[in-house]
Amino acid sequence: MDTMRIDFANLQYQYRLYKKEIDAAVQSVLDSSTYIMGPHIEQLEQELAAFTGASHCIACSSGTDALQLSLMALGIGPGDQVITTPFTFIATAEMIAHLKARPVFVDIDPETYNIDARKIEQAITGKTKAILPVSLYGQPADMEEINRLAKQHGLPVIEDAAQSFGAEYKSEKSCNLSTLGCTSFFPAKPLGCYGDGGAVFTSSLSLADTIRSLRVHGQSRHYEHQHIGLGARMDTLQAAVLLAKLPHYAREIVQRQEVARTYTRLLADALPTPLVRADRTSVWAQYSIQVPGREQVREHLSQAGIPTAVHYPKPVHLQECFAYLGYGPGDFPVAEEVSTRIMSLPMNPFLPAEDLEYVCTRLLEATE
Repeated sequence: MDTMRIDFANLQYQYRLYKKEIDAAVQSVLDSSTYIMGPHIEQLEQELAAFTGASHCIACSSGTDALQLSLMALGIGPGDQVITTPFTFIATAEMIAHLKARPVFVDIDPETYNIDARKIEQAITGKTKAILPVSLYGQPADMEEINRLAKQHGLPVIEDAAQSFGAEYKSEKSCNLSTLGCTSFFPAKPLGCYGDGGAVFTSSLSLADTIRSLRVHGQSRHYEHQHIGLGARMDTLQAAVLLAKLPHYAREIVQRQEVARTYTRLLADALPTPLVRADRTSVWAQYSIQVPGREQVREHLSQAGIPTAVHYPKPVHLQECFAYLGYGPGDFPVAEEVSTRIMSLPMNPFLPAEDLEYVCTRLLEATE
């Protein structure tokens, strides 16, 4: 079989597809020269809020800053504890630590890789101030169980939806499933801009007002500062790009789901494939599978022109920067085992059937 070259995210193709709309949107910002907090920001916030069903959307500079703004708005600080997952990108726990609070980890569900909601209650203490689940790989966490538990203990919930914008859970959209929802528009995300960008969603007016203030250095009016805040605005050019891409996003979600179904059909007889629970959907930020001998498999695929990625090779609790928390190997065995085997295949809305067949054929060769 001849070697092909497969594109992991295919951002160039997507740009060419929407070039006319994107170029016009960017040009409108250049013509107006409203590069910071221009009118595109408010328009984007309105459209994103309508898309999710949340009452309020606050655009900001990244998904990481969206998390920090949410934690700050809840008053999380020194000595507080926030329950989260050890199997995620480090930003989730990093923002808790930035505020001098303590990340408290709970192991993951071995089938969905999201935080195991059944294990959260045993981690709650008198110092717990919030629960921060991650909707990993594009699929929402078990938000009904998490919200019910949080309500019993009087805790807010922040959904880290950096990978799941547009997914549904019991007919409600991710980012509108809890007290606060945070997402990322990093270019490789399912809905990405052309730099860094993020957003916070909430149906609480008071939290929304606080976050709007926090993202501009705690201002309520120019040079009137009620809070210690951040410089965390989304720039207008990124908002323009997102406004141009958003009308196409619902169709792209369907296309991503079709790609995932094809992968699953081609692989299911030979390898464990990802599970999406019946009461929710995934936007397939990644199509991640567990394989034995991962590095050898990745090398085989690389030689065949197939890029892969590992999300994530080392759980957060084992990262050097979190050694002070006192966790060690064996504390979260599911996350630790998954991290040694997980591998992400190319995933984007534009993968043709012949590319998917080629990827799966070469993958099955490598895992025989």
